[in-house]
Amino acid sequence: MTAERTPAGVDPEIREKLEDLRRIARAGDYAELPERVAGMHPSDIADVVASLGPESRQVEILKALSAEVASETLAEMEDYEHRAELLTALDSKRGAALLRELADDDAADLLGEMEPLERDRMLAALPSAEAGEIRDLLRYDEETAGGIMTTALVAVRTTATAAEAIAEVRRQGREVEDFYTVFVVDRRGRLRGSVALAELVLADPAAAVAALVEPLPAVARPDTDQEEVGRVMGRYNLVSIPVVDESEVLLGQITFDDVIDVIEAETTEDILRLAGVSEEEEVMAGWLESVRSRLPWLTLNLVTAGAAASVILTFEEVVGRWTFLAFLMPVIAALGGNTGTQALAVTIRRIAIADEIRPHHFRVVWKEVEVGLLNGFVLGALFALFALLWEGGDPRIGIVVLLAMWANIIVAGFAGALVPTLLNRIGVDPAVASSVFVHTLTDLVGFVMVLTLASALLG
Repeated sequence: MTAERTPAGVDPEIREKLEDLRRIARAGDYAELPERVAGMHPSDIADVVASLGPESRQVEILKALSAEVASETLAEMEDYEHRAELLTALDSKRGAALLRELADDDAADLLGEMEPLERDRMLAALPSAEAGEIRDLLRYDEETAGGIMTTALVAVRTTATAAEAIAEVRRQGREVEDFYTVFVVDRRGRLRGSVALAELVLADPAAAVAALVEPLPAVARPDTDQEEVGRVMGRYNLVSIPVVDESEVLLGQITFDDVIDVIEAETTEDILRLAGVSEEEEVMAGWLESVRSRLPWLTLNLVTAGAAASVILTFEEVVGRWTFLAFLMPVIAALGGNTGTQALAVTIRRIAIADEIRPHHFRVVWKEVEVGLLNGFVLGALFALFALLWEGGDPRIGIVVLLAMWANIIVAGFAGALVPTLLNRIGVDPAVASSVFVHTLTDLVGFVMVLTLASALLG
């Protein structure tokens, strides 16, 4: 059974209603569901459906609900909750009825998760015009502007008057679920800007729309990466952004609610990658899928960690003479690893929110070195003091610890900032590969510094 995903902050009254719905569904009283869900948010209903396995019961719930409510419920479910499989389990007529209730971008998202044969079966049950619009959206990669845009929008001609434009907004607005921007296009459908609804209302009815057009701060191409779309919308505080082709013809728009989902997905992907977990591993994946996803990265880490640890074998005599070094090395390496992770997180975040790598981004490498100089000295001095007390006050031990810790933290900060910056510069995703390089480097430097200094100073 799928775990419940109701947020902890949900109003107690709503939570009680959700529990009531679960009891009704588990009892098989599906006929009562339409009345009980009246007025509830689709996300809450999706929570109930997702928590009530097996799939056969979930399908019965969707059959019992109205097409409008059932479609919104499916749209609110996460893909790892197997919403595409639920749609596939419905007959073509019912599935098509649900798809018709959805915005075209949401319908395309659902169909895009289905197997090709099942997708064709559902599309064949839709009216040709609606099926054609959805097929057009399915042509685009799901992680591009074309893949997340909707063709539902409000647009008026530059040749229209304010009165004609208002009438057109009323007509189109009845067919568009939500619209935040009134776009202005010429006779060929090329985007010329936007016009504020307030300007249309307040303008003289005979005033030309062309005189009211305002330039748009940004547009997106169909092949623009969805992460870049989110970055641009955040930069200019846009509630929607138009998508145009090479000829500037208006194809659709992307609204802020879709971008919120994109930001969540991209952030999750980056966090998983930074931790060495494949983006293909679903949040609710089973143990076997998780093993397949993580084992290659762990194997790579085993190789790199083994390479770093092999340095110890070349200093076997020193370690045998000064067993205290076996305690120093993992501590110094761990502090270096933590320092590198901190620098990695800050740098990757800076790269993620920036438009591109600019020269000043390399200055952050020096900033991390400066941070490492101070942090390394403080931590090295503290650990050296501890080592002196533990080993009977031999100053040589203190010097080894201070210099090794200091050097490793400086190198960790330097590498944590430089590696992701360079990887991004050459077109490699820094969230995927950075941690392997940085952690190996800090382990290697930590071991080498401790053993080399110990050989030189302790004999």
